[in-house]
Amino acid sequence: MTVAIDRATGKRRGEPSPRRGPLQRLRQGYQKYWYAYAMIAPVIVVMGVLVLYPLARGLYLTFTDANSLNSARTIGVNEIEATYRWIGLDNYADILWGPTAYDRFWSHFIWTIVWTVLCVTLHYVIGLGLALLLNQKLRGRTLYRLLLVLPWAVPTFVTVFGWRFMLADSGVINTALESIGLPTPLWLEDSFWQRFAAVMVNTWCGVPFMMVSLLGGLQSIDSTLYEAARMDGANTWQQFRYVTLPGLRSVSSTVVLLGVIWTFNQFAVIFLLFGNTAPDAQILVTWAYQLGFGQQPRDYAQSAAYGILLLSILIVFTSVYRRWLDRNEQSAI
Repeated sequence: MTVAIDRATGKRRGEPSPRRGPLQRLRQGYQKYWYAYAMIAPVIVVMGVLVLYPLARGLYLTFTDANSLNSARTIGVNEIEATYRWIGLDNYADILWGPTAYDRFWSHFIWTIVWTVLCVTLHYVIGLGLALLLNQKLRGRTLYRLLLVLPWAVPTFVTVFGWRFMLADSGVINTALESIGLPTPLWLEDSFWQRFAAVMVNTWCGVPFMMVSLLGGLQSIDSTLYEAARMDGANTWQQFRYVTLPGLRSVSSTVVLLGVIWTFNQFAVIFLLFGNTAPDAQILVTWAYQLGFGQQPRDYAQSAAYGILLLSILIVFTSVYRRWLDRNEQSAI
């Protein structure tokens, strides 16, 4: 029997080569893709400075009793060293089941869930309705698209301040309601109307993104599917249910996930609309800011613990949501 020998390596042909170690594979990958590593290096550095280090620092603070009185600080020419101490999981225990857990966490958590569900539902339903309207052949459709995208194009703080002026006691909205004999709510003072106003303003800001995304999904659906449905005798509702919604499944799953993450952490609308004057309308992210920067002494440890809890909730939700989508897609095949 003749065995073929590779003259370059001295090995038998067909013989498997020994498995390389991790350092050798890393060196070989660097030599082959060094330009890719060079391109992403600045991004990694920026992400490390702006995201990873603050996240690691915040996680460390959650296991301490750090506040503005025992943290390192400089007063004039005097440098005061940090005196906070390690307390383990006491911050999480106090937040989740301490004596004031409901008032400080669970009440805000429940409102944050309600706020997120209401806003994302309104975003999707109104955005889908407008997308279906703009997907039709209408005269002046381009102008309508431009007008409907404006709330998204305008900076958020400008939009929220505009709504704040209109919702004031003597603002345009109350003046219009009073002129037609309707009651004038205390939009910025009463707890119920504060929450109503927050949902309304956030819906105004979030609908354009949902509309544009769903409009792109509608335009990607093959028109022959609608023609086939009409030939089979499907009415408008059946075409929407069996053609439009399945065709939008991938787009809808993505925009709903993004909408939940953005709305759950929507700081600007609540803070700019009410500041620190609406405790019942505060969601978890604004309440965490209140603990860390809106009171004296500033409770850095508890504020950081709220941030870690927010991150954990979103990670769990995203994982469950993606698995649910994958299971539905597999069952639909």
